[in-house]
Amino acid sequence: MHKKHNFGAGPCILPPSVMEQAANAVINWRGIGLSILEVSHRSPEFEDVVLKTQLLVRELLAVPDHYSILFLQGGASTQFAMVAMNFLDTGKKAAYLDTGYFAQKAIKEARLFGEAEVFASSGDKDYTYIPVDFNCDKQVAYLHCTSNNTIEGTEMFDFPKGGAPLICDMSSDIFSREINITDFDLIYAGAQKNMGPAGMTLVIAKNEFINQSKKEIPSMMDYRIFRDNMSMYNTPPVFSIYVAMLNLLWLKDQGGVSGIEQKNIAKAKLLYAEIDRNPLFHGTADVEHRSRMNVTFLAVNKEVEAGFLKFAADQGIVGIKGYRTVGGFRASLYNALPLSSVEVLVDAMATFEKEYSGKIALELE
Repeated sequence: MHKKHNFGAGPCILPPSVMEQAANAVINWRGIGLSILEVSHRSPEFEDVVLKTQLLVRELLAVPDHYSILFLQGGASTQFAMVAMNFLDTGKKAAYLDTGYFAQKAIKEARLFGEAEVFASSGDKDYTYIPVDFNCDKQVAYLHCTSNNTIEGTEMFDFPKGGAPLICDMSSDIFSREINITDFDLIYAGAQKNMGPAGMTLVIAKNEFINQSKKEIPSMMDYRIFRDNMSMYNTPPVFSIYVAMLNLLWLKDQGGVSGIEQKNIAKAKLLYAEIDRNPLFHGTADVEHRSRMNVTFLAVNKEVEAGFLKFAADQGIVGIKGYRTVGGFRASLYNALPLSSVEVLVDAMATFEKEYSGKIALELE
C-alpha cells in the first residue's frame, strides 16, 4: 500500500522504523512471549522503559535534576483543570495569555477553581498574532501560555522571564525546537503531536514549584503523587510510553532537538515561500508569528479551496483541510514528516495554479 503524505494535525505521524518496532512489540515484546499490550506495568522490564523514557526526555531537552518528568493520562485537556487544582489557591488569581482555541479552553477550566485573568489576548485580530507587549502582575499564582496554536497557526518564539511562575502548554511543538527549561516552572504536552500515540501526557515540573501546593485534592490530580510514584501511581498508559521511548530514540538519531529544529525550519520555509508566491493562496498568521508546526492558509475563493482539496487527495496528500471553525487549509509539519512530503505539497500547489489559470484563460476566450 502506498504511504500517504499525512499533514494531519493529530495524531501525529511516526517514523517508519518506530512503527515497525511498535508493531513487532504488539506481537512479541523483546522475545518474552508477551505483547507490550499485556505486560505488567510493575514488571522490571517495563519499569526500565519508564526510566529510559525519562532519561531521554531529560537528555533531549536538557532538563536539570531539580525538575521532575512525569507521564500522566488524560491529555493536555486534563491539565487545563489539573494546573488550577494544584496551584490556584483561594484568594489568589492566575494570569492567562489568550492566543486561541486551546488557550480559551484552559481559561474556562481554570475558572472552575478560582480567578483566571486574561492579561493579554490576540482575539481582536482573530488570533492571527501573538501578543508581545503586555504587563502581568508578578504576584499572581502563575502565568499560563500556549506555545503553539494548532488551529490558528501561530507560535511563541519568546517567553516571559523573571516574573510569576510560568506554566506552558507545549502540546504541539514540544521536541520540535530547543527551549530553555529553566524559563518554565511547569510544562505539559499531549503525546500525539511529536512524541507518539495519544494516551500519555508529558509533564516537566520544577520540584520546588509543585512542592508549594498544599491543597487537599484527589490523588489522581496531584503532581506530587505521580512524582513520588515514578508516574505509576495507577496503571500507566504502557503502550503510549513505550512508543514515545522509541520515538525519542529516533529523535536522538536525527541529531536531537537541535538537529530536528533545522529540518523543521527548512520544511516551514519551503511551504510558506510557496504560499506567499502562489496567487491562489495566502497565509492567515502574521509573518513574525507563523507556526513551524501548523501552517494555516486560505484559498482566494471556495472554488479553488474545493478544487485543491480534491487535487491534493489525488496526489496522496491527506490531512490538509482546515479546522472546521476556520476553513481553508492547515498543513502540520511535525517532526517525523519528511521534507519530501512538503515538496510534494508545494509541487501540487504550483501545478494546480497552472491548471486553474489555464482553465480561467480558456473560459475568457
